Amino acid sequence: MTRVGITLPSFREDPDIPIAVAVAADAAGLDGVFAYDHLFRVARDGTRRPALECTTLLAATAVETERVELGTLALRASLRPAATLAVALDTLQRIAGPRLVATIGAGDGESRQENESYGLGFGTLTGRVERLGATTAALAGRGYPVWVGGSARHVGAVAARADGWNRWGVDPATFATELASVRGLAVEAHRAPEAITPSWGGLVVLAATDRQAEEKAGRLDAGPDVLVGGVDRLVAGLGAYVDAGADWVIVGPLDSSDPENATRLGEVVSRLADRSPRDGDSGAGAAPPR
Repeated sequence: MTRVGITLPSFREDPDIPIAVAVAADAAGLDGVFAYDHLFRVARDGTRRPALECTTLLAATAVETERVELGTLALRASLRPAATLAVALDTLQRIAGPRLVATIGAGDGESRQENESYGLGFGTLTGRVERLGATTAALAGRGYPVWVGGSARHVGAVAARADGWNRWGVDPATFATELASVRGLAVEAHRAPEAITPSWGGLVVLAATDRQAEEKAGRLDAGPDVLVGGVDRLVAGLGAYVDAGADWVIVGPLDSSDPENATRLGEVVSRLADRSPRDGDSGAGAAPPR
């Protein structure tokens, strides 16, 4: 059965806001909440927005929730030594219990400014992926699943040896193609392809109706890659990723501070649970409806 998660609004100073979203997600029946890993974010006007540290935020969220899984999306191997990251995650597991999902990544171009602002080298893509592989190996067998985030072209060989793989933002056809690549690499590594949990994540604008969602998307200046709609359209759009092989779909609302998004996504959870493969208007090769 496909599981549905939501990202927390962590680019702010007040931790009560993301915790309120997590509590709403827990009550609505969502399967997980996920926190980004950033030191800061740069707003459109060039100012720096604060960021709540990922593992600390999830620890606080664990205390305030009961059942949702708590995931990182994605901890960068280039920010912390593997031993430091392992201690942080082990501590989080002691607080959260079996609900922790640790997703790690190599970092992309948007990470460079953060690394360099704090005197951390960004390095080459090859070097970052090598470090990701070493960190993935160091975190294996510690009692929580370890997912690897990124494109199959760059991190597929690392993901093939992990517990799961996350791909952000691509259309269903691309997701299906990359998933096939990751599974093929798993076979080459003498692992069963089904041992890897595939997940997709992306941005959404959700409202009671398609028209209200489109109006909201206009106010938020949503880009063409954002999935916009009411519950029916979200079920169809996310269902395309289910058909493409996703075991998890993780949505990032543009208006991420509104707990009502989590409440509405509870309807999506129940609808996806009742949905058979290939139901609806979207197939694995279709782009999600706007």
